[in-house]
Amino acid sequence: MGVFAMRLPDVGEGIAEAELTEWHVKPGDIVQEDDILAAVMTDKAAVEVPSAVAGKVLELGGEIGEMMAIGSVLIRIEVDGDGNESADAANPAPSSAKDGADTASGSEDAPQEAEESAEPKEAKPAAEPAAPAPAAKKPGHRLPRPEGAKPLAAPSVRARARSEGVDLRHVPGTGPGGRISHEDLDSWIASGGIQQGSVKRGRNTGVEEIRVIGMRRKIAEKMAQSKRQIPHITIVEEVEMGALEDLRAALNKKHAGERPKLTLLPFLMRAIVEAVREQPGLNARFDDKAGVIHRHGGVHIGIATQTPQGLNVPVVHHAEAGSLWDNAGELARLAEAAREGSIKREELSGGTITITSLGALGAIATTPIINHPEVAIVGVNKMQIRPVWDGQQFQPRKMMNLSCSFDHRVVDGWDAAVFVQKLKTLLESPAMLFVEG
Repeated sequence: MGVFAMRLPDVGEGIAEAELTEWHVKPGDIVQEDDILAAVMTDKAAVEVPSAVAGKVLELGGEIGEMMAIGSVLIRIEVDGDGNESADAANPAPSSAKDGADTASGSEDAPQEAEESAEPKEAKPAAEPAAPAPAAKKPGHRLPRPEGAKPLAAPSVRARARSEGVDLRHVPGTGPGGRISHEDLDSWIASGGIQQGSVKRGRNTGVEEIRVIGMRRKIAEKMAQSKRQIPHITIVEEVEMGALEDLRAALNKKHAGERPKLTLLPFLMRAIVEAVREQPGLNARFDDKAGVIHRHGGVHIGIATQTPQGLNVPVVHHAEAGSLWDNAGELARLAEAAREGSIKREELSGGTITITSLGALGAIATTPIINHPEVAIVGVNKMQIRPVWDGQQFQPRKMMNLSCSFDHRVVDGWDAAVFVQKLKTLLESPAMLFVEG
């Protein structure tokens, strides 16, 4: 038998370390080749690590939440044959010898310990029963105290209640005529002032400790980096959505069952494509370390997507080349893959501008955080009917606010405002989305 030390493989280009987020095995488990051993998280995505050999798990190389260098020992497995590591490396001699000595001494001393432990048992005729815990006083018949009636209690109970800061008018009594005893006062204080049958709740002093690991840690690091490095400017604009919603409903009805269902997002994606043609500086990534802005010809739109693991941003690449339905279908596919955890690394990278939306849960306005190293993000807020003045009277209109944030280091306020107004114009007059030039 030998020991095979399996090292953390290279899980992506340029990745120097990965976070250990999950173990699928434990010491003593029997594994087969290609069985999943662990899951690790890189800057790009979560990656499952399969076993390269079959054998018995001897040792795990790290703890959940630990950052492990690429090439470090991930796990040691006992295998048939020589393996790639000596048994001494997997089982250090000092601890083994100590364990053996402890075992030997334990076996030799066992009879003596048994004799020693037998003597006190003979000396004690029987184990003393544990002191009974104070039994909770069973409440007697409680007569309802008339409102405003003075509570009945002995002077000592009243004095103690004053010192404890307890109002006896609220304390139920179990004695004759509803008299309040010391036991009633004890029960009231112990319950935190909750009457039996009351709908009030006692204080919850529990504290749950949750380690920030995996996807949640990556999200936290990304958000902190964006807020730390990027001076945000956010513009909120109101958009009338009636015409676009009518068009969307008509197209979905006409192509029901034949084409992907259209949500608002494919229309917004098309509006962004048109808007950045006039302002290519917003379809860009800013390498702030090198001091270089990379303006992209292709419009690669990231869509912030909530998943069971946290927030992912799958990217619809080359949205400028896709039709309304092409982008709707690709968006649905990526969102489903992100939620299932089957999305590929390349589908989560390369974005040049991002859309974030809370859907029906959205607020009136938000302040989206830019997806570093991009320079702009478009936030979709809740759509609702609002009264709008048409010059003569108020009319009900379907309205929605856009909240757009920009990197103020490379995007001026004027350019940001022009971009937002272009989106507003295109969404309020959706026919313009389909007119070339």
